[in-house]
Amino acid sequence: MTPAPVCLLYTQDADLVRRIKAFLRAIAPVRHVPEADRLDAVLQQTSPAILLMDLRAKDAWDLLEQVQKGWPEVLIIALGTPRSEPLREAEQCDIYAAEDLQLDRHRFQALVSRAFDHLRVVQENRELRDQSALAPLPEPPRRVDLASERYSSSMPMLRFPRVFRRFDNVEALLSSVVEGVADAATVTRVGIFSRVRQSDRYRLRAGLRCLPETYEVEYGERDPLVRWFELHAHLICRSNLPQASDQTQRALMRRALDTFGAEVIVPLHARGRIIGWLFFGHRVTGQRFEYSDLEGLMILAEHVSTVLENALLYEEVTLQKTLAETLLKSIPPGIIATDEEAIVRWFNPTAEQMLGLASAEVLNRPVEAAGSRLAGLLRETLEAKENLPAQRWIDGNTRRSLSVQTRRLLDQRTPLGAVAVVHDLTGEEDLRQKQELLDRAAFWTDLAASMSHEIRNPLVAIKTFAQLLPERFDDAEFRKDFNVIVVQEIDRLDKIITQINNFAHPPELVLKSIDVRDSLKKAIEMAREKVAKKGTPVEANLPNDLPKILGDEVALAEAFAHLVANAAEATSDQSKPRITLAARPLREGKETSGVVVTVQDNGKGIAPNLREKIFSPFCTTKPRGMGLGLPIVKRTVFDHNGRLDVDSNTHGTSVSVILPASPNGH
Repeated sequence: MTPAPVCLLYTQDADLVRRIKAFLRAIAPVRHVPEADRLDAVLQQTSPAILLMDLRAKDAWDLLEQVQKGWPEVLIIALGTPRSEPLREAEQCDIYAAEDLQLDRHRFQALVSRAFDHLRVVQENRELRDQSALAPLPEPPRRVDLASERYSSSMPMLRFPRVFRRFDNVEALLSSVVEGVADAATVTRVGIFSRVRQSDRYRLRAGLRCLPETYEVEYGERDPLVRWFELHAHLICRSNLPQASDQTQRALMRRALDTFGAEVIVPLHARGRIIGWLFFGHRVTGQRFEYSDLEGLMILAEHVSTVLENALLYEEVTLQKTLAETLLKSIPPGIIATDEEAIVRWFNPTAEQMLGLASAEVLNRPVEAAGSRLAGLLRETLEAKENLPAQRWIDGNTRRSLSVQTRRLLDQRTPLGAVAVVHDLTGEEDLRQKQELLDRAAFWTDLAASMSHEIRNPLVAIKTFAQLLPERFDDAEFRKDFNVIVVQEIDRLDKIITQINNFAHPPELVLKSIDVRDSLKKAIEMAREKVAKKGTPVEANLPNDLPKILGDEVALAEAFAHLVANAAEATSDQSKPRITLAARPLREGKETSGVVVTVQDNGKGIAPNLREKIFSPFCTTKPRGMGLGLPIVKRTVFDHNGRLDVDSNTHGTSVSVILPASPNGH
């Protein structure tokens, strides 16, 4: 595991920062340094690194010279305006590269990749030089005196529990932890890195006298430093770096120490995983950490791990609680929850509005405080073993129309209480009533228009013959025509009245288990005369494996006859008219749940402006007729608990009727 390469960008141009980060996203993280006085501190944390220097930035040339002198291992790539004097001068300096600001993505990525390769070689050479210059170090002592042991272990344990007093605020708690650790360990600098949730990145949660740049550093779950802690699970100490045999790991540890400005980094474990780490600066005395000191810091870190784990759990629980409370406060229904003793534990703002009660009047009181009707329903729910059906009523306080559904609250098999979900139906009821008024007004308007059309024609014929009767009474042929036509028109009027009466007062259905094929055959016979006039044949496909349905044979026959007759009307102008009447079983898995009857024609289809109105009473395009056929079909299908689907285009119309199978199957 090698330390992740870092690219520093010194500029005050926000657009350049955005472009550079987009170009290098897949190569390395980019740390933006906007202030000149912080560049040296950042280099201290990340060196060796690549520095992208915007030559237009404030004090850019002075900084470039300082970096060249003070940080020889930092590779500088200068960025300037094309063909400008600063860029030409930068090309003459002893820096890694100079590029114009009109960056080409692929060229720039290749340049930075080569720079990182060069940087890795520089690091390896430095590690080899450091390793060859090191003298063998003596094995650290494994025994310590009693005074040191008491200082390392007992002192932190005596002072540390004070931080638990601030557990109601996690940030304040971690700040107390940092102060307590600094006091117990007598160090100048302390910081805690952790993450709030599993998916978060590790960041500095609390620190004492930490470098400002440390607050900007973040680590992902697969970062080399995190992976190193997972594999090795021991602390990092600057004075022990020379003992690391692997130069790559040594570079990784040195980079981490420099980034935090630390002398020691101790991993924090909980439940077998890394939850963060604790880093320490120099001792207050300025002396190096001895073996006994490191043991004390490890013990101290164990206490911090416990506190941090509890803090993270508390933070997670607090977040979940906040989300749950926000959700319950924000959702449209009213929520009233009780415990097993029917004491109200939750009463959201929506419930306050619906019931006209303040939460202070209801919370932590018996459910009767929310109203006797709601209380009775919730108490019944607490005692019931099955879910109760929803109930509706008008609230006495607010006069709102409410629908209330209750459920038991169970944690697996442990009863916790009950909850009532209250829906305000007042707006829906108002809209429904307004729609009913509009529908009723439209019904009477359509009825009046249809009646005036259908009744006026017979009356005109009767009136005409009645006016001519005195003059042509002696004409025998006239009297014969008078008798025939007047009787026909009166019969026509009677049929109109009968249609309206049947539509307004439909006969009561006699439901029994029937074979739908019988109704379909009768429907073809009832429509045969009209179909014969149009010359349209009816192709019937009625298989023998249809399940029986619970229905009224006569009512269904009349409904299907209307559909066949309409199909005949639709195909009257076709050169090759065709009507298909087919039925098939409807299956759900291995079970047969119903029957699908389809009447299909090859007519011109239903006009788009009429598709939403075809089932409305008195809607018709025929020169004669009341337009009650399809409304009667729809009502009959619905009375049989069925469904009606219409699919129409310029190539024809298909009407499907879905009827449920008889419960007993016979």
